[in-house]
Amino acid sequence: MDFEKLGAFYLGRTVAPEPAGQPFLYDARHLTTHGVVIGMTGSGKTGLSIGLLEEAAIDGIPAIVVDPKGDLGNLLLTFPSLAQADFAPWAPHGSDPAAEAQRWKEGLAAWGQDGARIERLRAAADVTIYTPGSRAGRPISIAGSLALPSPEERADGEGMTERVAQVATSLLGLVGVQAEPGKSREHVLVATILHRAWAAGESLDLAGLVLRIQDPPFDKLGVLGLESFFPKKERFELAVAYNALLASPGFDAWLEGAPLDVGRLLWTKEGRPRIAILSIAHLGDADRMFFVSLLLGQLVAWMRAQPGTPSLRALFFMDEVVGYFPPVAMPPSKRPLLTLLKQARAFGLGIVLATQNPVDLDYKGLANAGTWIIGRLQTERDKARVLDGLEGAQSSFDRGAMDKLLSSLGKRQFLVHDVHAPSPAVIESRWTLSYLRGPLTKEEIKRLAGPAPALPVTAAMPVRADDGGARPVVPPGVQEVFFPTTQPGALYRPMVIGAARVHFEDAKTGLDFTREVMFTTPIADGPVPVRWEDAKWAGGIALRDLASDPVPGARFAAPPGGALDAKSYAKWSTELASWLARTQGIARLKSKEHKVMSAPNEDERAFRARLALLARERRDAEIADVREKYGKKLETLQDRIRRKQDSAERHEERGGFAVAALGLLTARSAGGALRKVGSASRNSRNAARDKEDLATLTARYADLQREAQSKLAAIATTHDPATLPLESVVNKPKKTGITVHLVALAWRA
Repeated sequence: MDFEKLGAFYLGRTVAPEPAGQPFLYDARHLTTHGVVIGMTGSGKTGLSIGLLEEAAIDGIPAIVVDPKGDLGNLLLTFPSLAQADFAPWAPHGSDPAAEAQRWKEGLAAWGQDGARIERLRAAADVTIYTPGSRAGRPISIAGSLALPSPEERADGEGMTERVAQVATSLLGLVGVQAEPGKSREHVLVATILHRAWAAGESLDLAGLVLRIQDPPFDKLGVLGLESFFPKKERFELAVAYNALLASPGFDAWLEGAPLDVGRLLWTKEGRPRIAILSIAHLGDADRMFFVSLLLGQLVAWMRAQPGTPSLRALFFMDEVVGYFPPVAMPPSKRPLLTLLKQARAFGLGIVLATQNPVDLDYKGLANAGTWIIGRLQTERDKARVLDGLEGAQSSFDRGAMDKLLSSLGKRQFLVHDVHAPSPAVIESRWTLSYLRGPLTKEEIKRLAGPAPALPVTAAMPVRADDGGARPVVPPGVQEVFFPTTQPGALYRPMVIGAARVHFEDAKTGLDFTREVMFTTPIADGPVPVRWEDAKWAGGIALRDLASDPVPGARFAAPPGGALDAKSYAKWSTELASWLARTQGIARLKSKEHKVMSAPNEDERAFRARLALLARERRDAEIADVREKYGKKLETLQDRIRRKQDSAERHEERGGFAVAALGLLTARSAGGALRKVGSASRNSRNAARDKEDLATLTARYADLQREAQSKLAAIATTHDPATLPLESVVNKPKKTGITVHLVALAWRA
């Protein structure tokens, strides 16, 4: 069956208009104008949704999938061998696994699919199931949601204000505070804490937020004093609510696992596209709203950091969107969804929202959706609401005809209303490649997710009770700094710290990048107390984090004699600059085919994702060229074939009529009979010639189709980002590009 076309999703077969039974191929680019999937329980909505996500994966389009019911985890149930043993753990209780395997094999075959296409799906994209707030699937950490945004995000004043408001709203919802952005005092307080911390270049965590709610680093909010606007006693109650949350059993699961990072969800470390299923069926309503709104805020921030594109870069799919996008109320999830529906198209991000309850939706907000896929509806009220929504979204709309189409839908039949198509279509959704066995339990998710990647564990350095003594006297000229610690009576150990700015510049590749570095190295007894070759990266610490005084009651390990020689530090500073010039470098990846290089802080995953988009844009342009070039030729040939068929039929009809009339003429007119014989003969010869011409034209049409398919297949191979070779290019700094900020005696607990 001819449905494997680049950039086209095989969603099913046509029911209407005629001819019925043709593969229904949906242009993937149309999803940049977003989509809505509506259908009652039993309509086949879940199967169609899974089919759409399968097609996205096959086409190399990553997706973030929010799954409130647990159905979409079925995307992990793909069995290329279609063997009984694969189906056995998942078949309904009491059913025969062999019969289930055979049923699925036959179902796929009826739709022109087989195990090879399932294998293709598995090879095209990674599928991972995440369970926020639970260790059943891959846990996902919300800790980074309070981390300092990137410099680019902070430079976007309007976007930054929106993100602060979104995070504050989500955090307050977590403790049951339904705060209106910019109006409730709780929202103003939390948003101000976030905004001031990020403006100062600080990251926060929930524990730090609790402390700042109780004791904010400011004494005014607007023109009112802090105590007048939000008294300490009431701030304490809010802080206690967060503290109770932090102390509650199981909350640590929210702080473990992969970070809530959109780029990392969409692509693997190697740059392979991923279908990231975020299963939230196990969460309560408040936790669901908190997580979804936090995710949407991150998605908006990620979207705005991407370059514009006309191609489909990624999908965001949310099932059962009711409650998150209501017509009147404004829950924390609605504002970012509205932003995405209005702005995501320019960035190549497609938004698809699905529901079985069409009444409680903001159809005014959905006016930006270009594709509506509607299955069977439960009540006349549901149908009327959907028709109202469609009418509001379209400039020309035949309500009566649409009502009739919706009323005629059977199971697994859907009305597809695509603003890019000339007319609506009714389709029957195809058999899914994934085995549909219904919602997954937490135990089943655990089995599918497999063991989580092990996290590195750092062993604490043992401290003996008799270690350390009083703070040593340090001579003038030796600067001391102290690493931060919250441990009273900590034992400090001496080392040398070096901090510098390293500037990389390369006019040929347009490189102009500065890196701040900080290293520590041990101090040894002997003629060479400090060797920068033994230095270690002081990760996670900035110069501003270093203290000038120790914590109370601290103990100190005795420093080697070389550490107290003030003249040594100038020498070590020079040696640090030389060592950095030798050892520092920026390794960037280069794609010869696309003539682009990775940015200094862009890892392979992000670079391959960028290349995938470039490849998709080039692929879409080349496909459009091939379709335009061959489409015109094929259309011309089709027209000639139609005319030749009509001509052959006319000649056959005339020849048949002449022969039939011959019997009537023979008794009366020999001359007339002879003329009829001649006419029949000519028509017969003309019909035979038409058939020969028709065979030639049909063969030429088939050859042209094969030629077009060959060119399209070549485009697919050429632009597969997984096969693109990458080179590594290393740029070293000049010694003049190194500025040493600090070389000092450092104490670390």
